[in-house]
Amino acid sequence: MERVNIPQGELADVVKRLRRIEGQIGGIVKMIEDGRDCSAVVTQLAAASKALSKAGFAVVSTGMRHCSTTEDAEARELDLRELERLFLSLA
Repeated sequence: MERVNIPQGELADVVKRLRRIEGQIGGIVKMIEDGRDCSAVVTQLAAASKALSKAGFAVVSTGMRHCSTTEDAEARELDLRELERLFLSLA
């Protein structure tokens, strides 16, 4: 598998989003442990899943923006191919 290098600073918003999702998951675990209503748990799981997908798409989008400005055409092509594969794995 090829490695796509994205400067860490460009993913700061994604990290913030993932931290919120982490807290949301903790809340869902607590809901289950407390015996909360199944529909409420599933609603929160669906929201967390959607948020996680958005975070994944944000990583791929950031990678595509970064790779499209790479100077080395061969490296850019490999990176974009890998990003396309990652994108499709999220879909």
